[in-house]
Amino acid sequence: MSMYCFQCQETAKNVACTVNGVCGKKEDVANLQDLLLYAVKGVSIYRSVASLEVRNEHAECNQVDFFILESLFMTITNANFDRTKFVAQISAAIKLRDKIKATAIEFGVDIASIPLSDHDAATFTVTESEMDGKAALVGILATADEDVRSLRELLVIGLKGMAAYGEHAFNLKKYNKEIVMFIEKALLSTIDDAISVEDRISLVMECGKFGVDAMALLDGANTGAYGNPEITQVKIGTRNNPAILISGHDLKDLELLLEQTKGTGVDVYTHSEMLPAHAYPFFKKFDNLYGNYGNAWWKQNVEFESFNGPVLFTTNCITPPKESYKARVYTTGASGFPGCTHIDANKDGNKDFSAIIE
Repeated sequence: MSMYCFQCQETAKNVACTVNGVCGKKEDVANLQDLLLYAVKGVSIYRSVASLEVRNEHAECNQVDFFILESLFMTITNANFDRTKFVAQISAAIKLRDKIKATAIEFGVDIASIPLSDHDAATFTVTESEMDGKAALVGILATADEDVRSLRELLVIGLKGMAAYGEHAFNLKKYNKEIVMFIEKALLSTIDDAISVEDRISLVMECGKFGVDAMALLDGANTGAYGNPEITQVKIGTRNNPAILISGHDLKDLELLLEQTKGTGVDVYTHSEMLPAHAYPFFKKFDNLYGNYGNAWWKQNVEFESFNGPVLFTTNCITPPKESYKARVYTTGASGFPGCTHIDANKDGNKDFSAIIE
């Protein structure tokens, strides 16, 4: 098998995608996603020595938290298909791992005493040309025991969803370091062969508890910033203005786009997962948020064609765009697709959407 991806409900034969993803993901990207997770496990090995007090004391720990959340989010089924993004993130993870290790040494930590510090995830290095070969050795099927593999990967899938919620909350300046500490602990359990099946089941259950905490964190972040959602009538027609279609889940990105299009004569329409934004009182003040365009995420190839304007993906659920509209597709955050323009945040977390507006 050239890949093994089974994290969504649309896998080939309802088992796993083993050649190409049903979602359009290619084997090299799927494998690099596995390698990124492996690299983040290496980061977690050395991060595990940092107590909650240490993390609260040092502001730079927030950026490590964000890196872990974003890395897991990038590997969700159809969030990011861009090989170059994964190559860069894997390299960054190795660099971050070694930086955290060096910091621990500076603080007098005995590296040999850290659990799993002798594991390959804590020491491996790769060049870009070596990444594909390394990825093939550390994927899901590297765990031979099917019961252990199932419990490990069930846990990982839960962590990915938790990371997505955590990243959205982080973008609204809401953090819960204990959630990230659990993510690190859970990731380490997936490379620790000494853990019993019973303890792995307990970790899966604990993941459910922290998943609820992550949902509560995001709910508080969203309602704190934008008010409590209320029953709302949403326009599903169009008007004759230039317009941008925004898809995904990140309400902060929607806020920034609406602020930057205000007074320009450019309308904004939500698509698919962004539909609930209309229910938040904050967004009702924008008369340039005109309505919702389109239906389910999997109808993109028809709806983006007919929309005619640019499309912004803030998170996942990208389907491979057709060449006829690919140049109009932009991505941001954890999302990405090769050949599409990606818009990064600056150091303050703000984004410049002028290229889309223009």
